[in-house]
Amino acid sequence: MASITGWRTSTRTQGQGQCVEVGFGSDFVGVRDTKNRAAGQITVAVQRWNEFVRGLKHGSFDS
Repeated sequence: MASITGWRTSTRTQGQGQCVEVGFGSDFVGVRDTKNRAAGQITVAVQRWNEFVRGLKHGSFDS
């Protein structure tokens, strides 16, 4: 498994408790549930993560 460090949540969560954490490794990005960290994480290649974030910024997932 990839070594993921520096876990953080969005500053927009405002303590609502319904969010995910994102951590970064050398080649992978990890995503996990803040309420259930013991359940594990998913890892995504950095390139795919960057594509996902670009899509978010450009509204690609808006309905």
